[in-house]
Amino acid sequence: MSTIGHFIGGKTVFNSDGDIVPVFDPAKGAVICNVALASPTDVDAAVEAASAAFPQWSETSPLKRSRVLFKFKELLDKNHVALAQAITREHGKVHSDAMGEVTRGIEIVEFACGIPNLLKGDHSDNIGGGIDNWNLRQPLGVVAGITPFNFPVMVPMWMFPIAIACGNTFILKPSERDPSASIMLAQLLQEAGLPDGVFNVVQGGKTAVDALIAHPKVDALSFVGSTPIAQYIYTEANKLGKRVQALGGAKNHLVVMPDADLDQATDALIGAAYGSAGERCMAISVAVVVGDIGDALVEKIADRAKKLVIGDGANPDSEMGPLVTAAHKEKVVGYINKGIEEGAQLVVDGRDYTVKGRESGFFVGATLFDHVSTDMTIYREEIFGPVLAVVRVPDMATAISIINNHEFGNGVSCYTTSGGVAREFSRQVKVGMVGINVPIPVPMAWHSFGGWKKSLFGDHHAYGEEGIRFYTRYKSVMQRWPDAIGKGAEFSMPVAK
Repeated sequence: MSTIGHFIGGKTVFNSDGDIVPVFDPAKGAVICNVALASPTDVDAAVEAASAAFPQWSETSPLKRSRVLFKFKELLDKNHVALAQAITREHGKVHSDAMGEVTRGIEIVEFACGIPNLLKGDHSDNIGGGIDNWNLRQPLGVVAGITPFNFPVMVPMWMFPIAIACGNTFILKPSERDPSASIMLAQLLQEAGLPDGVFNVVQGGKTAVDALIAHPKVDALSFVGSTPIAQYIYTEANKLGKRVQALGGAKNHLVVMPDADLDQATDALIGAAYGSAGERCMAISVAVVVGDIGDALVEKIADRAKKLVIGDGANPDSEMGPLVTAAHKEKVVGYINKGIEEGAQLVVDGRDYTVKGRESGFFVGATLFDHVSTDMTIYREEIFGPVLAVVRVPDMATAISIINNHEFGNGVSCYTTSGGVAREFSRQVKVGMVGINVPIPVPMAWHSFGGWKKSLFGDHHAYGEEGIRFYTRYKSVMQRWPDAIGKGAEFSMPVAK
């Protein structure tokens, strides 16, 4: 059985002292390959390769860097299907969803191709005394990205295209659950002409993460994943003076107002709650129903949930695939059991769902709870599975209040036909990404992604202009030439003259 290794200094390498763990096809529940986990020695080799490549790459003109990314984008287009197939094979999401993931990643590359313009500074001529003032943004050095299993192509591309466009060198630590895409991306970057050492991949788990945090030559870390790990990485890296951007968990609400089109709201909830088996940080896991429309909406959702086509992600008819691992399936089923124990009404039960011919797959069917209260575990905690909880409230003020009181503030949506409601909701809700009649408000590449509260640790959101700021240091320059300098020392505070 094949083993997936690391990509360091332009070469695929295998560690000598790290563990080897299996990679599963979650639809079949079968091992399809192995992955070599990085030891601290492997991480050090990757950091040294990135460090050695940094001086030349950082001095390469932004235009030349963008040309490499243009070529990379062309190669991504040619390999779009192959990347999507790798995602489906190791993660389990349906092929159409995997194709969409690759597209959203490509959009970040397209944004990063504009780096000559994005790095332009400002210039103030003759601010006084023959002095000009201008600014520039310079790369940080060696930066690392630690990414989750649910988007093995898109989330890494939230990070490295912008990082390397800005002149940094990059080390990717992808999830060990679906590692193949990371090596494919490294090979495509090499084919596009990226110099060896500018982009490196180390597979691994906590050992690799801790080694990246502790390494003195790693200047910044980006992370996307659960809140406990985000908080850990942010805290530990900050102790060492590193710049950190750590995106954590979510509990995303979709508010359905009494004036909303219930068919549109149902379509939104079905896709946002059960798409990718709920394994999205932007998945809607709570429907907040305002007023007396609860019975009608729950009936519509339940009818659609029972008819979802669930199966092998490679099957073009499948609308939802399996969960990523057996352990994760067990965790999600545990949450469903907890919801029943705490008194929520189970309307649709997905615990014993099986797919013909894929009986060993890690499947959980679409699950729907009604009459969920805010003190229940299934409301408070991120489940990361196909479980939708319905909370009923009397008015919009109550809906906003419970959302604002939740510890997470990643994404939220409101379905309404009222402009006044939409305006009030979007301004009052304490959440980083808001959708009005948009169920999953993931910003486009030229905006930025990130939540509030315990959904984000750090000062910068991901990609877009915030990404440019994160991966660069701002420098202000004031310059004057000798013939404009007067004689004698000046002891007073300098001011514009």
